[in-house]
Amino acid sequence: MLSELHIENFAIIDQLDLTLDSGLIMFTGETGAGKSILIDAVETLLGGRADITLVRAGAERAIVEGSFKIPNSLFSSLHPILEREELLEDPNYLTLSREIRTNGRSVARINGRPVQTSFLRQLGEKLVDIHGQSEHLSLLQVNHHIELLDHFSNAQQELEKYRTIYRSLQSIKHRLTELRQQEQDATRKIDLLKYQINEIESARLQEVDEIELRNERNRLANAENLSNIIQVILQMVDEGSPETSSVTDLIGRTLHELQNLIRLDQSQSFLLEQTQAAFDQLTDLIYQLRNYQESIEFNPKRLEQIEERLGLIQTLKRKYGDSIEAILEFSKKAQQELETISHAGELIKQLEKEEQDLLTQLIEAGETLSHKRHVHADLLSTKIESELSDLNMENVDFKVDFTQKLDPQGVLLSDNRKVAYDSSGFEKVEFLIAPNPGEGLKPLVRIASGGETSRLMLALKNVLAAADTIPTLIFDEIDQGIGGRVGIIIGQKLWQLSRDHQVFCVTHLPQLAAFGNQHFHVYKVVEEGRTLTKITQLKGENRLNELALMFGEISQGTLQSAKELLETVSQKKFAN
Repeated sequence: MLSELHIENFAIIDQLDLTLDSGLIMFTGETGAGKSILIDAVETLLGGRADITLVRAGAERAIVEGSFKIPNSLFSSLHPILEREELLEDPNYLTLSREIRTNGRSVARINGRPVQTSFLRQLGEKLVDIHGQSEHLSLLQVNHHIELLDHFSNAQQELEKYRTIYRSLQSIKHRLTELRQQEQDATRKIDLLKYQINEIESARLQEVDEIELRNERNRLANAENLSNIIQVILQMVDEGSPETSSVTDLIGRTLHELQNLIRLDQSQSFLLEQTQAAFDQLTDLIYQLRNYQESIEFNPKRLEQIEERLGLIQTLKRKYGDSIEAILEFSKKAQQELETISHAGELIKQLEKEEQDLLTQLIEAGETLSHKRHVHADLLSTKIESELSDLNMENVDFKVDFTQKLDPQGVLLSDNRKVAYDSSGFEKVEFLIAPNPGEGLKPLVRIASGGETSRLMLALKNVLAAADTIPTLIFDEIDQGIGGRVGIIIGQKLWQLSRDHQVFCVTHLPQLAAFGNQHFHVYKVVEEGRTLTKITQLKGENRLNELALMFGEISQGTLQSAKELLETVSQKKFAN
């Protein structure tokens, strides 16, 4: 529900802040006071057209912001969308805002973050339904009718059973399409897969350590340089030259002199130990260098073999993956695909049998679902016509229209017709209405706008209240062309509807206004030469005076009529 509304510099509204309750909320005021501007602001907030003419003269931008409390019934549909777009903050509240700038730009935000206007509209349609002159009518969206009928029919269990079978069937059909395509290309594909698998297996990559191969190649390619370097080191460390003593000779002399030192000063014996350790390490180094020198081989043939091996690995990388692990994974998948293709015929037969079994189940589930829809469609029509009769639309006919499309690729029903099907079943559903006798039934999208439409929507909403998950409903011009007696009935139905929804109603009839849980008065003032729209919440005596004024000039008689009306409304509420 809409809990807070902030409007700034919108048309002739300079600044407005409303705190809104649940239940039935009434807006009254003189014609032209700005009630329609309030509806326009909400429509703009929900992603409607942002016209720069809506920006108040002299201002740079207009802002509309609304805070919505998300009911439990919308968690499952709203939360995944908000999480996907990383917009979910408080799971129980949602803030929408719209900014219109005089340069023609419009900015939409959800929870403070900029979004596309289309996305704002997508969420807005789940939060608010506006009925009146607006095009923002959920019941005029034909694809929404089948959902409402299913909720009214309490057919969710049958629908979910059908959809579970449908999803399994679509999965098998997709798999069969792939297998049949593979079967057509089988010969060429089998030859290619066998070649790829053989090429990879022949390389025996499981036995390969590429790093060790590259190291060995480096040693073989640089064998002469390596041998020369080691010889130079050994000469310096162990062999020496006529002109220069080796490092081992120099350390040996150092050890001899240290022994002489220690004989004179025992406290320096640690120096002898350190030098001896260094000499031992040097001896070990010389041993390892000579072993390494002996391992160096001049083997051009082995170098050629390694170069070929590394070249083969590089070629396989270019074809099958950027590492040995990726190449082996490619080979594994190729093996699996080859096995699938080789057994495609058997698998196709198996899947075709499963497909037929699922089709049989789908037909049974779909016909059960269709039967339940048809049975409850008649009940829905009867209830809506009864509601319309109460609303002074006695001769209106309402019908739920079912259409099926013949399709040679569809499902074979029990009456031997093949019809198209989708995730919703075997038929399309549309609500039809005949507002005037003799005109024939027409789709809801072709009915006239204004009060007649609003009353029709009120009837539909009342009958479908439990099925409709949109939390906030707005009715504009619902009292057009009706009198006080029908006004009482409409007010009572609005109040009944408000027990499941938050309902806004713009009205000129006191009989409707008296049913409101909250009552706001919309009026114009002139301040500093500028016309402004103001809204004030009415309570107690102020509300009584407003109802009296709606009957005519305030007098003892109109005040008495207002008191009696409130008493009548209270009794009718209590009776329900």
